Amino acid sequence: MLCKLAWGNVRRAGRDYLVYLLTLTLGVTVFYAFNTISMQVDIAGIDEEGLAQVMGSMLGDLTYFLAGVMAFLMVYANNFIMKRRKKEFGLYQVLGMGRGRVATIMALETVIVSVVAFVAGIVLGVGLSQLMTFFTASLFKTQIANFHFFFSMHAFYLTLACMLVMFVLTLLLNLRAVRRTKLIELMGAERRNESIKTRNPWIAIAIFAVGAVLVGVAYYRLLRDGFPLTATDSKLQEAMNQFGITTAMVAVGTFALFWGLSGMLIKLLQSLRGVYWRGLNMFTVRQLAAKVNTVCFSMGVIAMLLFLAITSVTCGMSIANVMNENLERYNPVDVSQTYVYYTPDTLDYYKGYANPSEADRMVLADTTVDLYPAWHGKGKSADNNDETGKKVDIADVAGEHVQIDSYLSYPFGGSNPSVTPSEMCKIMGEKLPKAFGGSNADTMGLFVTPASQYNKLRQMMGEEPVHIGRDQYLLTCDMGGELVDLYTKYMAGGHTLTLGGHTLKPATDKSDEDTAAIANSAMGSNSGTVVVADELLSQLNLQPYSSSLLVNYKQGMDTTEADESIKYTVLDNLLVDGKEPGSWGIFITRSEMYTQAAQMNGLISYLAIYIGFVLVVACAAILSIQQLSNVADGSRSYRVLAQIGCEDRQIRHSVMAQQAVFFLFPLAVGLAHSFVALKVIIELVSIFGNMSIGGTVGLTCAIFLAAYGGYFLVTYLMSAGMVQAAIATRYSE
Repeated sequence: MLCKLAWGNVRRAGRDYLVYLLTLTLGVTVFYAFNTISMQVDIAGIDEEGLAQVMGSMLGDLTYFLAGVMAFLMVYANNFIMKRRKKEFGLYQVLGMGRGRVATIMALETVIVSVVAFVAGIVLGVGLSQLMTFFTASLFKTQIANFHFFFSMHAFYLTLACMLVMFVLTLLLNLRAVRRTKLIELMGAERRNESIKTRNPWIAIAIFAVGAVLVGVAYYRLLRDGFPLTATDSKLQEAMNQFGITTAMVAVGTFALFWGLSGMLIKLLQSLRGVYWRGLNMFTVRQLAAKVNTVCFSMGVIAMLLFLAITSVTCGMSIANVMNENLERYNPVDVSQTYVYYTPDTLDYYKGYANPSEADRMVLADTTVDLYPAWHGKGKSADNNDETGKKVDIADVAGEHVQIDSYLSYPFGGSNPSVTPSEMCKIMGEKLPKAFGGSNADTMGLFVTPASQYNKLRQMMGEEPVHIGRDQYLLTCDMGGELVDLYTKYMAGGHTLTLGGHTLKPATDKSDEDTAAIANSAMGSNSGTVVVADELLSQLNLQPYSSSLLVNYKQGMDTTEADESIKYTVLDNLLVDGKEPGSWGIFITRSEMYTQAAQMNGLISYLAIYIGFVLVVACAAILSIQQLSNVADGSRSYRVLAQIGCEDRQIRHSVMAQQAVFFLFPLAVGLAHSFVALKVIIELVSIFGNMSIGGTVGLTCAIFLAAYGGYFLVTYLMSAGMVQAAIATRYSE
């Protein structure tokens, strides 16, 4: 009997449960689909060891946090349902049903709705996970060779566990509400008048103005100072403090905007008398003012959450895409090995702070060494512990190769660089690019490289050599963005450089970023190099800094086999007269770098989408429940409007206008915050290249906004139904 009654209640109160059911279904769908990532990685043919486990673990841990957000949301939605049905539960008790049976009916209703949402969510999640497999393959740039339907028991159990926690929490709160609420309160809930308080409009306008000023100043500070990512150690704490002040200003300003919104709306529309007195505009404005007063804090929170959701998705995926798009430029050859020379600063460090005994076998490098014949050693096993005894020689796999030697721009034994970014900017009357903030660019200066090596690298990449005379120079940089723009502008302006007393003129008017890499890397290996004629370089006696051997494999050789043959090489120490002039640096293959970049791109994208979608759904659901509660509270007002002759269409338009303000204003504030933050982020990422928020990011944001708009549509349709039901009883009282 109770089960039949509970099922009938759920069917009859379907509109009341719609937002609750929709939100719970979406939560289950997203939880299941994103926690199948390990299976998606396997089916997509991504065979990188440990990747599936790492991504699965991170998304699984994130699920627990997001489940907490969803649990709060479910409780919030459930409160609306309880508020709508208090009179019904009171009627049960009047008819003689005990509180225990009422609680049982509520428990059965919660079970029914939860089971329906869980089943629907799992079905949708299974379908979504199949589609996401192709998205995963595109992120990691692989081809699906053997696609097949899959179902993850791990994701199922994890989603079920989160669902049970939310179910138990909701059930306990429902039972507590029934047991503690008095019968007279249940029966009179529908007739209880809402408390409407309006603030002094002039005080509200003043607070609104203060909020606008705080937000505007915070925008200015952020655009001026940027994020504290490039500050040096000495200025990092100060930069963090200033950023904290900016963050506090935008947060306080956001809440002040919403706190003063009611007074601003009233005064603004009252000044437009033709608009204010038209139709039900006066009623709409008064309703807005009253409701904004009670939900200003939650609207501020929603605006900040939307800002975080939009920024995290757009920023995370765009940065990953920028890095991914520039990989070809950052990794021009199949494999590279770097050797770093000891400088006076290095030797001083080892003698004074590190191990003095190690300094005894070190020697200051006064010339570069030939790395190609020196690249030989013993191989190690994949766990990098046991030597195989196999002799490894680069000549076994090497085809075309070139060594790029980098020198500091001061003579051997010196300390003051001849070419620095600050001096170049001073000559041009420009500001130092933010890319150099927090770096040692002025201390180190730009590096110097011989033209013969640079031109050999260009030939390996299929480009024509560049003629550089004895009195000429060329500036190169592979990081793109504002650094390449700086060097191009310097040469195009005909500005000279001085090296060792020699004045040099630019050999060309453009810096070619596509042929400037001096080693394989993740984000660029050349922040600035001066290319000069070999004849001049031999006379300058500059301090060697590093050498990089760039190698392409022999034609026809399988890249995977070549990578494996030298991947775990242990190189022998290079000795000059029994001393070490330097130490082996970074070894990286192009395949390995592409794999690492794809992993980062995929991980960032999934985390951004996962967090962003749940936050957007949470914000939209909270707004939806608030508006439905407002309509329920104001049903008597809408009934009175109908009784005095207002058209139904006018009443519905008033409801839509109110809900549009509540949905669009937090979104507008969140978007404004996001645009300013993204402008700063775009400038930061311009160090490496132009940042695009199109493509996948645009599609993802469109999906988020569609979900947000979908909640708005559902809210209005449910509200229109509630208003129509209230109007239908216009003559009953």
